[in-house]
Amino acid sequence: MQQALPDITKTRSLITDYDVYLFRQGNHFRLYEKLGSHPAVLDGTKGTFFAVWAPNAAEVSVIGDFNGWEGGKDPLRFRSDGSGIWEGFIPGIGHGALYKYHIESRYNDYSVEKGDPFAHYWEIPPKTASIIWDLSFIWRDRAWMQRREEDNSPDAPISIYEVHLGSWRKVPEEGNRSLNYPEAAEELADHMLDAAFTHVELLPIMEHPLYASWGYQTLGYFAPTSRYGTPQDFMRFINYLHQRGIGVILDWVPSHFPADGYGLSYFDGTHLYEHALPGQRYHPEWKSYIFNLGRNEVRSFLISSALFWLELYHADGLRVDAVSSMLYLDYARSVGEWMPNVYGGRENLEAITFLRKVNDVVHANFPDTLVIAEEATSWPGVTAPTATGGLGFDLKWNMGWMHDTLNYFALDPVFRKYRLDLLTFSIWYAFSERYVLPLSHDEVVHGKSSLVGKMPGDEWQKRANLRLLLGYMFTHPGKKLLFMGGEFGQWSEWSHDAGLEWHLLQYPPHRGILQWVGDLNRLYRRLPELHERDADPEGFEWVDFSDVEKSIISYLRRGHTADEVVLVACNCTPVPRYGYRVGVPFGGFWEELLNSDAVEYGGSGVGNMGGVEADRVPAHGRRCSISLTLPPLGMVILAPEGV
Repeated sequence: MQQALPDITKTRSLITDYDVYLFRQGNHFRLYEKLGSHPAVLDGTKGTFFAVWAPNAAEVSVIGDFNGWEGGKDPLRFRSDGSGIWEGFIPGIGHGALYKYHIESRYNDYSVEKGDPFAHYWEIPPKTASIIWDLSFIWRDRAWMQRREEDNSPDAPISIYEVHLGSWRKVPEEGNRSLNYPEAAEELADHMLDAAFTHVELLPIMEHPLYASWGYQTLGYFAPTSRYGTPQDFMRFINYLHQRGIGVILDWVPSHFPADGYGLSYFDGTHLYEHALPGQRYHPEWKSYIFNLGRNEVRSFLISSALFWLELYHADGLRVDAVSSMLYLDYARSVGEWMPNVYGGRENLEAITFLRKVNDVVHANFPDTLVIAEEATSWPGVTAPTATGGLGFDLKWNMGWMHDTLNYFALDPVFRKYRLDLLTFSIWYAFSERYVLPLSHDEVVHGKSSLVGKMPGDEWQKRANLRLLLGYMFTHPGKKLLFMGGEFGQWSEWSHDAGLEWHLLQYPPHRGILQWVGDLNRLYRRLPELHERDADPEGFEWVDFSDVEKSIISYLRRGHTADEVVLVACNCTPVPRYGYRVGVPFGGFWEELLNSDAVEYGGSGVGNMGGVEADRVPAHGRRCSISLTLPPLGMVILAPEGV
């Protein structure tokens, strides 16, 4: 679809006085419509309007393949309204032209060539030029967008498949290249529907210089990486997944950015986007610069980026990276390396204000989308409304659950009886926030091993432990997130340079793990008791968490009606348990819905022959009970017949 070019004949600018007012107040949330490069018409002549924020520059000109990359040939004019914006119209250039800004600073004899912070498209790294690009696209995802509010609601089943697009699948016949956006869309959708995930979450797809950063060293806050295709190719990717009924969540990094010379750092010869104070400028953990969130214009830049992906790319949510690093002034710093806030505390007041504002603006403009915090501390109210003093996120990664659970499953079953608390402690705080249970990329890199590789025992026991771990996650309160490869038990640790070990699916044990994940997802999505009350303590009830000798836990998940109840029993040792009595809320036949030890999943086939009849035998404080066969390193999920 061809969009009409803006006519700037009368105004001679796309930027109004009101734009400047909002920008300087930190309240301009669609700066991508004003700053950057925009094909336009002036006095009947087609060209491109450029605008860049560089308040401390003495001269700014546009250089590119259209003027021999020579500074001064196409100068921009400095607005006299205090905005710090340079702007201008260059005739005869448009879609597809390469460009940068040549900046002469007023300070330190600093001269530099910078990419456009608002560029919609960049050259494929390691090349660094911005590209003028028209983002016109015809979306065909209306059905998805109309029902998205229901699919993203707090009561909905949300099961997220976390993906690094460049390494999800490679093409060995073509030099082991990554799939491009259109190729990945079809193959990813097929795989996700087979495994029944509801959403995909992409590690940062925004343009980044270093592929090995996985996208977390972002520079192109308004451009999908060109490694896999054009902006329209990425739009087609999202459009296709929406047509197949799959939501798309994007990783977004407002906490820090790399110091590459063509990027945001020292942009106009001053610390413009980053903090000027050394103790707040440099991130010691990631060797990168930290945004100055106290600066109004920087807040406008970042909030505009958040809305850009939701509006122009129809993203269904943002996962905000490294929130903990933003909240604390002393994060990753020793004594003497940071300065307290005005009240003498370690809380980053500017970041708190920023995060609340991001969430308020996103929810005001796109109330049917999700904003998810990667926050690893006990900061209170991460998912509480901002009006009550919270940060306003929709969901928070439950890092405590993840660490405790993986530590427990790494134990030899002989020693698990001493640490059953690692499995049970999470319920004490499971309802303090609205949580996502993350088994993410961070847990399968840097020598941590793959998920199945973390498990103790021989190969059969490792796979059985993995099935038990995944079953425990899918029945524990909270939304679900699983990093690619975990759904079929990849043996190798994840490497961004290699594709997943898809060849493992030729072997029945690994096909069985994938089938187990798919069946778990389908059950999780079908039964309201497994998802509707994730943040409600009335939706969970312990049956027994005290059988430390046998390392067995059992619990109920409840829906909103009395008959919506599911029983889960986990045997965390390789010893099958016969005649194991578990209290249930009422009599009748209890159907075995899933058994992680079923032969089709790669198990030994120990189970309950489809279900058991409840007896009038009291157990665990209940009048009725059932006598179960619990499989080795396995779990069973049961519900009253007819569910």
